[in-house]
Amino acid sequence: MMGLEMVRSTEARRSSHVAAVLLGTTILAGLPMSAFAQDQDGAGPGETQQAAPTEQAAPAEPAGPPITSLTVAGAERLEQQTVLSYTKLRVGQPYTKTAADAALKDLYATELFKNVEVTNTDGNVVITVQENPVINRIILEGNKRIKNDKILPEIKLAARQIFTRSKVRADVARIIELYKRQGRYAATVEPKMVALDQNRVDIVFEITEGDKSKVRQINIIGNKEFSDAELRTQMVTKQSRFFRLFSSATSYDPDRMAFDQQKLRQFYLTQGYADFRVVSAVAELTPDKKDFILTYVVEEGKRYKFGDVKVESQIRDFDSKKMSANLPMKKGDWYNAKLVEDTIDNLNTTAGAFGYAFADVRPQYDRDKDNLTMGLTFVIREAPRVYVQRIDINGNTLTQDKVIRREFRLAEGDAFNSLQVKRSTNRIKSLGYFQEKFEVEQKPGDADDRIVLEANVEEKPTGELQLSAGFSSLESFIFQASIKQNNFRGRGQTVGLSGSYSSYSRSVQASFVEPYLFDKNVSLGVDIYRRDYNNFNYYNSDRNTTYEQTTTGFQVRAGVPVTEYITAIGRYTLNYDQVSLSKSQFYSTDSDGNSTCDPLRAGRYLCDAIGNRVSSILGFSLVYDKLDNRMRPTKGETAQISVDLAGLGGDVKYVRLRANAAKYWPLGKGFIFSLQGEGGVIEGWGGDSVRLTDRFYLGEPSMRGFGIRGVGPRVLRKYYSSTVDDDSTVSSTSDDALGGKYYYKGRAEMEIPLGSGAREMGLRPSIFADVGAVWGTKKPDTSDCSDGCFIGSRDSDGNQLYYVNDGTSSGYTSTTTTSSTTNGIANTKVGSTSYFTESYVGDTWLPRLAVGFGVNWNSPFGPFRIDISKVILKEKGDDTKVFTFNVGTQF
Repeated sequence: MMGLEMVRSTEARRSSHVAAVLLGTTILAGLPMSAFAQDQDGAGPGETQQAAPTEQAAPAEPAGPPITSLTVAGAERLEQQTVLSYTKLRVGQPYTKTAADAALKDLYATELFKNVEVTNTDGNVVITVQENPVINRIILEGNKRIKNDKILPEIKLAARQIFTRSKVRADVARIIELYKRQGRYAATVEPKMVALDQNRVDIVFEITEGDKSKVRQINIIGNKEFSDAELRTQMVTKQSRFFRLFSSATSYDPDRMAFDQQKLRQFYLTQGYADFRVVSAVAELTPDKKDFILTYVVEEGKRYKFGDVKVESQIRDFDSKKMSANLPMKKGDWYNAKLVEDTIDNLNTTAGAFGYAFADVRPQYDRDKDNLTMGLTFVIREAPRVYVQRIDINGNTLTQDKVIRREFRLAEGDAFNSLQVKRSTNRIKSLGYFQEKFEVEQKPGDADDRIVLEANVEEKPTGELQLSAGFSSLESFIFQASIKQNNFRGRGQTVGLSGSYSSYSRSVQASFVEPYLFDKNVSLGVDIYRRDYNNFNYYNSDRNTTYEQTTTGFQVRAGVPVTEYITAIGRYTLNYDQVSLSKSQFYSTDSDGNSTCDPLRAGRYLCDAIGNRVSSILGFSLVYDKLDNRMRPTKGETAQISVDLAGLGGDVKYVRLRANAAKYWPLGKGFIFSLQGEGGVIEGWGGDSVRLTDRFYLGEPSMRGFGIRGVGPRVLRKYYSSTVDDDSTVSSTSDDALGGKYYYKGRAEMEIPLGSGAREMGLRPSIFADVGAVWGTKKPDTSDCSDGCFIGSRDSDGNQLYYVNDGTSSGYTSTTTTSSTTNGIANTKVGSTSYFTESYVGDTWLPRLAVGFGVNWNSPFGPFRIDISKVILKEKGDDTKVFTFNVGTQF
């Protein structure tokens, strides 16, 4: 910050006579802006002021001697002839004081000079000038809220230009205006000039930004039917309060204030007040220039009801009586202008759906001020049926024409249909290749019954190269990398390669999608992948890896549209699965040296899962999709049903059926409500049972409030320090989820809008309720007690107490034995052992329910999601979790 002190550049220090001066010729600092005002008749500093003219005509000035020579003195950059060309003085003409004054005014008008003098000695006229300096550079100081790249293009002064005071004044006003647009009405700008050698200067704008001017209060005068608070909710501008810390709607904006007047009028018109008007709207700045007080004076008027409402159609295809009967408003309903506008749009859409592109629907009002009714007639004027003359596509430099044309639901020569045009627009938007604000334009053709559809696209980059790292409560640290091209060679094809690594999973995948195979409406996709997954249970509160699963395989799928919104997809998947357990942890060695999976260490359910298997799966899906946006839907519905058959070759045989559906409703003012449901069943066939790795699981992240695989059937192990059956002797526990053959889950969620400031930050909070269950697993057998059971003792819940050798002796036999008696039964402890009980819990269809709230945030570090949940319903063994989050970053 330069302040008001004297300023010298490096060049200025070399000349002791050059000092920091305010924009003028005096060596002063802190001179007010009034110093930049020109003298009364535009004369600059040093210029002799001209006397003000009197009302009486001055006597004619006698002509002086003729000018014998004209000389320019003091010019440095300008040539003498250039200076003389700005005046009307010429050699040979008489010299008069009036001519000299005119020359002074003409030279000052060029704004090239800061001082000019004209002298005459016996016809020898000398024009002495002092040129305005050249700007060396423009310096902005104190601007933090608006950066240089936003201010410099807006001001007139620039390096290598001639300095003028008028431009300085204009630039100061312009900078202040920029800050006013941000709501900073207390901003001030002080211009200063640093003199350099060679008649150059640096211009410094010292900016004091000040605080943002907030709206302290909104007053409404004249409202009787609605409270101030209710009317304020209709406005975009909000009163500054502590809970609106991140909202930009609390800043004063004249344009926003004008818009709020329209919002008030729209609200009253929807409530039947057809005569409502805003009498005045005033914004008053508080003396400290920190806040505004807004005052609206309104006149509500009387409330009207609908009178007779009907449709008069001049188009023969439309039955006026039937259309009148289907109107949304009825006689006696409160008048609603928004409903009228929507009805006009619907009638135009209906006419467009029948091929009348240029149908003209005009409402005719019949206001009865005595009875306070508003009669309404919708007149549909006659128009010719229209046909598509041609479809023009412009702006696509990479994307081939056919990629765009095949998304049109109309062809050249077809009858015009506005619904199909809208559908075409949405399909082209869904490609993701072009700008979001895209619309198919409709233009008149060569005849009245012809129309031209024009798609003016603006291509955007479709390649993606992403490297990300983050932390998830699900998988701890996560690293991901992917490269993808969504419009490969402009043909609409998608190719991609991706990989990920975390503490519990690793994967790599290559994919290719052709949406129109051989230019037919058939899509083809191929994925080749390798996935490594480490399953884990909870040993006390720590994660403990159980089995490791490696899947290598590929999938080929093809899709065919059945209708506009329904697609049939067939697929074939071939997987090679390798499931293994840690031999040191879950295997035992017999007296012959053979190492086998020990059910008492791993559990029968894990021992049955290990091995290498080939899965050959044939699948079919039927997809219904009518969402307005697949990435972030706000309206519409989607549903899908899928069936997979494993066993056409390979080692695994099962039938799996899944179905899901979702619907989204925009509730207005940014609220979005959604319902989602999902369920499935899997059954083995041909004598094959459903294996552990093929079952359904439920929990985080698909069901909030519960841990990873935290819902459904599981085996709980309690390890005891002795044979005592009291839980106080439990030394540790483990928890193994087994999954189920049946599951369902549902979700109700409400997305809550925030202010524009929060939306700009990418904050999207929501409240939710998640419900679901998974069940249907056969109770695992743990009663194999050959050389490994401690028969007779049970815990307090009646579960059998077992023991397992820890490996310090060979097998389960030892020469050292001890005996004890529990519950009257003699028991023998063999070698070094651990005691435990196993209980099978959670196998029930009864719902689990969790409610909570969460926030999605598109943070500078990447997408972030946090959820806080409260479990309302749960079953024994379920793992609950209050807090979950996920965060990542891209670089």
